[in-house]
Amino acid sequence: MPVFSLNQSLAFPPPQLARADGLLAVGGDLSPERLLLAYQMGIFPWSGPGEPLLWWAPDPRLVLFPEELRIPRRLARTIRQQRFRVEFDRDFAQVIRLCGETRQETTGTWLDPPLIKAFCHLHRLGFAHSVECYLGERLVGGLYGLALDRVFFGESMFSLVRDSSKVALAGLAARLRERNFSVIDCQVRTEHLLRLGAREIAGAQFFQLLRENIGHTAPDGPWPA
Repeated sequence: MPVFSLNQSLAFPPPQLARADGLLAVGGDLSPERLLLAYQMGIFPWSGPGEPLLWWAPDPRLVLFPEELRIPRRLARTIRQQRFRVEFDRDFAQVIRLCGETRQETTGTWLDPPLIKAFCHLHRLGFAHSVECYLGERLVGGLYGLALDRVFFGESMFSLVRDSSKVALAGLAARLRERNFSVIDCQVRTEHLLRLGAREIAGAQFFQLLRENIGHTAPDGPWPA
């Protein structure tokens, strides 16, 4: 399959036309309108350092249904002990910055300044949300993503203290169950998330989930603690 070149038109090719590795298109911009359209279609931006803006729609897709989150015994004990405090949308900018920094130290990051700026804009518009995990008053773990109707598109997480990102994920799953969300998009396979209950599904099934669970793009607004 060819890689499509985007122009200024607010449009994407069908995600089913992505290459075998998931790459669909190159170019375009990071405007809120384009990002919201992309995620509605199951497409997301992901570029390495020095690369142009790349758009992906991998098949199969890794997803986590909130009610299927698997909490190991040790993690369950940590949650019961209330060692960490979980909050929502308290410090989105710091969460996304730390996600970028911790990934840069390990495998590199696609979270360059333009993408961070774009997601901070989506947060101000009420679409992007963060989950923070505190040890005392210190932010030690968290994650962020995009909420559209009944789908949460998980983007990245970080952990400075053992289990802190897992506690944040457990907090997110509980919040999504309360709000009747259907699924968390985890994008691509990771053994870490598979151990926590995520599973791979065919692209056709994933795109059907999006059609069934995204009926509008009104912002969800801030998530109170």
